[in-house]
Amino acid sequence: MNDPFSDLLPEAMHFYSLQATQIVLLLGIIMFFGALGGRIFKKLKIPQVVGYIVIGIIIGSSGLQLLGKATIASLNPVSAISLSLIGFLIGAELKLNVIKKYGKQFVGILLFESITPFFIVGGIIFAISLTVSGNLPLSVAMGLILGAICSATAPAATTDVLVEYRTRGPLTTIVYGIVAMDDAVALILYAIANSISSPLLNGASVSLGAQLLMIGRDIFGSILLGCAFGALLMFMIKNIMNEDGRILSFALGSLFLSAGCALFLNLDNILAAMALGFFMVNFAPAKTRPVFTLVEKFTPPVYVLFFVLVGAKLDIWIITPYLGVLAIVYVLGRSFGKTVGSILGSWLTKAPATVRKYLPCCLLSQAGVAIGLSIAAGNDFADSIGPQVLLIITATTFIVQLVGPIFVKYGVTKAGEVGLNITEEDIKKNTKVADVTWGNDKICSQESPSIVAENQTIKEILDAFSRHNNLNYAVRSEGGKLVGVISLEHLKETLAIGELAENLLATDIMDPVSVTCSPQLMLPEAYKLFDEYDTEAIPIVGYNDELLGVLEKPALDHYVHARIIELHRTIEKLG
Repeated sequence: MNDPFSDLLPEAMHFYSLQATQIVLLLGIIMFFGALGGRIFKKLKIPQVVGYIVIGIIIGSSGLQLLGKATIASLNPVSAISLSLIGFLIGAELKLNVIKKYGKQFVGILLFESITPFFIVGGIIFAISLTVSGNLPLSVAMGLILGAICSATAPAATTDVLVEYRTRGPLTTIVYGIVAMDDAVALILYAIANSISSPLLNGASVSLGAQLLMIGRDIFGSILLGCAFGALLMFMIKNIMNEDGRILSFALGSLFLSAGCALFLNLDNILAAMALGFFMVNFAPAKTRPVFTLVEKFTPPVYVLFFVLVGAKLDIWIITPYLGVLAIVYVLGRSFGKTVGSILGSWLTKAPATVRKYLPCCLLSQAGVAIGLSIAAGNDFADSIGPQVLLIITATTFIVQLVGPIFVKYGVTKAGEVGLNITEEDIKKNTKVADVTWGNDKICSQESPSIVAENQTIKEILDAFSRHNNLNYAVRSEGGKLVGVISLEHLKETLAIGELAENLLATDIMDPVSVTCSPQLMLPEAYKLFDEYDTEAIPIVGYNDELLGVLEKPALDHYVHARIIELHRTIEKLG
């Protein structure tokens, strides 16, 4: 007996294959052209995130429409993953010792920069709407809802700039804390605005107490969920610290599980991820901390996808003149409110001068939470102000997502915090052998103290050892060429023979040379030579085999450590 569905199977498989091919092709277009746009904008001294968004606009709803609404909707998990990664890395910045130091400033600035724009935007939107429409309930609701939404700041675009420019200091710390926490304030303000607006527009009574209980459940439930997965992650990776691949797998698995559970339970996946990162950085053993570096290396391609999709969602051609005016007023009022609120909060809490001057530049972006609340408003007030709120937030998101990152870069640059978040690996990658110093001595020069002549006596060599930090010396011929090396250990063995040692010269006790290096060699390659040849000292040879000194592994370690201390002192001065 023939199966009636057997003829449909090949057609279904072909359709599935076609759909999969289209998705893969679109992902390739997003990744390639998004990365290209980011590179072009970086060359123009504009943050890469702006390039990602512009590419999204070009290929999305406002441009070529290569990405349709259905396709964008099917890629929504990318947004959830990206926001979870951002939340996790933000949580990693909320160290308890830093919070104790800046806690008062966090709370003060947070309240003022969130609530001030709520009143300013809400008041102006109410006045304009009442003048145009003459509808008092609708105008009150419009002012309250837009005022509440404007208090949120987008962590994604802001933190992407901070990461790109390797910033560190008081302003960076405050920004991380503010963008991590003011979304919770926006949720609370929206609950209050919703509870007031619903009776005015829908004729239904909404309990403020019930709304606040739901917000409390969302916030505390998300935090507990994130901490639970943080404890699980800590348990899983504390004994596998030499296997980066497995650590990354467990870290991403825990992060995505927390995000998935949060979405399933109608909790905040960003807050859950932030709690996971906060738990790991403050309560996990120090040896588990490399997990943050590994996760951070995974984020760039996900960020490209996320921001291109943000741009693709925006349809910039559907704004009416009235909504255009409201959108402009919203942007200006929000910017003014954030500026006044952050300056006032910084002044009252006696924050560092760089925070007072440049924090307003870092709080202009809005995206995820603001768009999410506008979608909620579109559902809650579908027959009244909902569509208008959604259009206004969509249009203004485009504007502030373009200019916001540029202002963040300006603020952290003026605050002097760019390039201070540097690790030892960063210093090694950007340092040549010729740049290294040991104490007050330059290790690579014709007058290097680590060079002795082949005809020098043991006594003269001992005197050189006593006056300098070197434990190894290169032996130079009369023509300036390298002929051998002498180590302190070898010198001690020579002295053990007694009085006969006094008559020996450097050429009598030197060892042959197994490896040399160039002054232009980068430090990572130098460390590889130390490991490969199992040595602590490598002679430095320049042009025409001219001897220039000795590179010692302790000298490299000392140099890198000193640079890190120097950077930390610079950061302390900024504070």
